[in-house]
Amino acid sequence: MNEEKFDYVIVGGGSAGAVMAARLSANPSLSVCLIEAGGADTNPLIHIPFGLALLSRFDNIGWGYFTAEQQALSHRELFWPRGKTLGGSSSVNAMCYIRGQREDYDRWHQEGAHGWAYHDVLPWFRKAEDFFRGADAYHGAGGPLRVEALKHTDPLSDRFIAAAEEAGHSQRDDFNREQRCGLGYYHVTQKNGRRWSTAQAYLKPVLNRPNLTVYTKTSAEKVLFNHGTATGVQVRFKRKSRRILTTREVLLCGGAINSPHLLMLSGIGPGEMLADKGVHVQVDLPGVGCNLQDHLDAIVQYRAKGHHGYGVALSAVPKYAGATWRYLTGRRGAFSSNIAEAGGFSCSSLASNGLPDLQFHFLPAILADHGRRMVHGYGFGVHVCALYPKSRGRLLLQSSHPDDHHLIDPNYLAHPDDLTVLIDGVRQAQKIVSCSAFDSVRGKSVSPVSHSSTDEEIAQFIRDHAESIYHPVGTCKMGQNDDPMAVVDNQCRVRGVNGLRVIDASVMPTLVGGNTNAPTVMIAERMADLILRGLWQNA
Repeated sequence: MNEEKFDYVIVGGGSAGAVMAARLSANPSLSVCLIEAGGADTNPLIHIPFGLALLSRFDNIGWGYFTAEQQALSHRELFWPRGKTLGGSSSVNAMCYIRGQREDYDRWHQEGAHGWAYHDVLPWFRKAEDFFRGADAYHGAGGPLRVEALKHTDPLSDRFIAAAEEAGHSQRDDFNREQRCGLGYYHVTQKNGRRWSTAQAYLKPVLNRPNLTVYTKTSAEKVLFNHGTATGVQVRFKRKSRRILTTREVLLCGGAINSPHLLMLSGIGPGEMLADKGVHVQVDLPGVGCNLQDHLDAIVQYRAKGHHGYGVALSAVPKYAGATWRYLTGRRGAFSSNIAEAGGFSCSSLASNGLPDLQFHFLPAILADHGRRMVHGYGFGVHVCALYPKSRGRLLLQSSHPDDHHLIDPNYLAHPDDLTVLIDGVRQAQKIVSCSAFDSVRGKSVSPVSHSSTDEEIAQFIRDHAESIYHPVGTCKMGQNDDPMAVVDNQCRVRGVNGLRVIDASVMPTLVGGNTNAPTVMIAERMADLILRGLWQNA
């Protein structure tokens, strides 16, 4: 079996892994190896923002995950898109740049992730960022991750913002400041009209470094140990196994699904379950795979009168032909849109202290089955998600074979408050769409709910149609030693072994109030600095 040795071995070239590889290899005395199961980010639809509408149809850039049957969602198995390419999910997401609330990070600190309060993490958001308006107390300039205003928005999105104001919502032009309750246009991780994933922002500029080795289409099978210390990773490339060894640490950056899975395959996790699957138990760590949280999403959709929005019809061909020319000649026009152009935050009846617990994404198009099924005609929809679910799920190992997917059970709506918040959000979305700003374009309802629907009818609509909005976190929870469910400490070191860290969305103790990509980048920025400097500030 072939062997190579590096100072640091990073598993996963996605939102966190690309950051770690770029930052660690900036030290020329360190050798760094990045392992990515998917291929390079060569699909042109990755880089064209509007290509988001079709990305879920490409099996070679996604993991193809489905959940277990969800009892509270009419026993449906839900599709869970996760990126399998350089850049990971930052190469396939909707590019909305959202950090969450100040209180989200203060809660992390209070619940045991000491040193991760808002004042601790804000500098790392700013370090990562190149904000189009320049630096200030909340934003950074000159960082790798470009954050811009959309170069193109559809007139239906203007109507949504006007209708929201009519319905009593304030307008916001920046959701990453102290006050974010209100609706407006999202800022996006784009640069000059192109998607700016972590692969483009962090990895591509440094690929020629002699101390950085990147292996794509290479699957990690297990972490290797010697007397309780991680010594490397066994991988498979072109059906052959090889060992990639480390002199310092193995860093797992596979995300909230793949990182706990690799830990379990390596013998770290709930001991009884691992033994039952024939896995030698290195550390009985019951929290691995538990504490799974995700944002559940319901869509209030309508047909449009006339040719409004991003429709699929013969009448739209001239529009898209023009859009193609504008994009090719100036990276502008409709193809620079992330489609989820507008949205924002609101409070449900259960919100405490005036903190928004609902998020909206407005799409000037009709979406079916995550974009995997084409819907002809024109329309628009308001996506509604409850930001702070109280339900908790888990991942379970189904076999000891690395190619066998694990069982994903988000346990959606297990807590009754989650359904209550979503019902409230759907009613708020209906109120917005019923405002006069939509009167001339609002056609027939696509969703089987109306403004006159009862709470039980809305609840049944949610059970029958709600889907993930792709924000799984928490399965390698960060916490203190007295927390039996904590998987890593506040420096992301896996408990019970040496030389192994998890650095990705799985370490988040609880979901942040919004999209999860920017917080994942922040975690990687901070951990890279910790590793490079060999110390921990504010711990």
